[in-house]
Amino acid sequence: MSLSSLAADGKAPTTPLPTIPSVDRVLNLPSVRALTESYGRAITTTAVRQLLAELREQLTGNLDLPADAFAETRLAGVLEQRLYAARQPRLRPVLNLTGTVLHTNLGRARLPDEAVAAVLMAASQACNLEYDLAGGARGDRDDLIEPLLREITGAEAATVVNNNAAAVFLALNSLGQRKQVIVSRGELVEIGGAFRVPDIMARAGCRLQEVGTTNRTHLKDFAEAIDAKTALLLKVHTSNYAIQGFTAAVEEAALAQLAHSHNLPFMVDLGSGTLVNLRDFGLPQEPTPMDSLAAGADLVTFSGDKLLGGSQAGILIGRRDLIARIKKNPLKRALRVDKMTLAALEAVLQLYRDPERLAVRLPTLRLLTRAVADIERTAQTLSPAMGAALAGVAQVEVRACHSQIGSGSLPIDRLPSFCLAVTPIVRGKGEGTALKKIEQAFRNLPVPVIGRVSEGAFCLDLRCLEQVDMLQSQLGSLRF
Repeated sequence: MSLSSLAADGKAPTTPLPTIPSVDRVLNLPSVRALTESYGRAITTTAVRQLLAELREQLTGNLDLPADAFAETRLAGVLEQRLYAARQPRLRPVLNLTGTVLHTNLGRARLPDEAVAAVLMAASQACNLEYDLAGGARGDRDDLIEPLLREITGAEAATVVNNNAAAVFLALNSLGQRKQVIVSRGELVEIGGAFRVPDIMARAGCRLQEVGTTNRTHLKDFAEAIDAKTALLLKVHTSNYAIQGFTAAVEEAALAQLAHSHNLPFMVDLGSGTLVNLRDFGLPQEPTPMDSLAAGADLVTFSGDKLLGGSQAGILIGRRDLIARIKKNPLKRALRVDKMTLAALEAVLQLYRDPERLAVRLPTLRLLTRAVADIERTAQTLSPAMGAALAGVAQVEVRACHSQIGSGSLPIDRLPSFCLAVTPIVRGKGEGTALKKIEQAFRNLPVPVIGRVSEGAFCLDLRCLEQVDMLQSQLGSLRF
């Protein structure tokens, strides 16, 4: 059936515009009524209006339209494609083969099964988020995780907000508003998204007092800067970059002793903190909150979704009186986490109580400690199928490479790994375009595959690939 005939009373239209049917007539077509039943009348009506408006604009602009532009089959087909695409979630699973384990753009830490189950429970049922089951009265949501954080870190108290930037902001606003906070010039870091320590400090209402130089800061620099307006001393762990060469930094223990001699608190921002000694797992060392507390820190902040391997959160641990002041800040409510974040974090923290099995049960640690030989075997297994899928387009070879931890953690350390290097057959002129097409083809797969371009090849680092079948089964869907 063609709708061009619906616009006139049996006579040929004198202008193109009358050939456009009304919204109601399109909605009453049998195949479009079926779409309404599947997707809902409101969204289908909107899609019809948009499509007809586009066709009207093309006619008005004297643009050529297909002869069957208003045929029922064509209209229904276009509408179904659009409605289906609009229903697809924007947040989708992908295969992270970039070689960056904690990739900020790809969701950072993968949660363990225990945490996923806990999130599902919290999301689908009523739960005691702020209810004391023992006393039958209102409770504090921090009570769900504070005992675990105290047990694992040895801290007197703890609280949680939505990320580490918020943790630093809340601590500074609670303890240093309208006062001076002293920090080394070499530690004025910028994290992703152009968030900078000086900016956070200014928004928190503190006056930044930077001391020392970019590469060298001494204890006397801090001592000379302390005055009656000083609120605290701050040390920021430069987790996302490293200054090498002629350098000097003040140890945490020395800063703690100096702060305490002036009755000032000493705060450490660890950024991507870990709750285990990574050297025990054959990884580069990263300072832990426990190290900072042992050195005399009164307050330590760190992330929950980086090396800790949990949900996005900013964790504050330290002296009971300081945590109490922070929790009384009205901004604490604005920055608090929801029930699903707490459920996931509690489940992850429970895993840390069993350190012997942590490297198996916690995905972040499992991927970071994955044996190189295992990664190479995966590469050798996948290589023939990958080569067949790319025949005539590119050559595939197993290549040694290096992964990185990511999310600002241990920036100069690399982990040996193996990748599938996809090199376009086209060399020289046109090679860059060919690489982009290969990248795009992998991103267009049902489960998008995200790799990286390196040395003229599209590289798929297999360190994070645990679902081998998921990749192999969709290779036949590659289109170039």
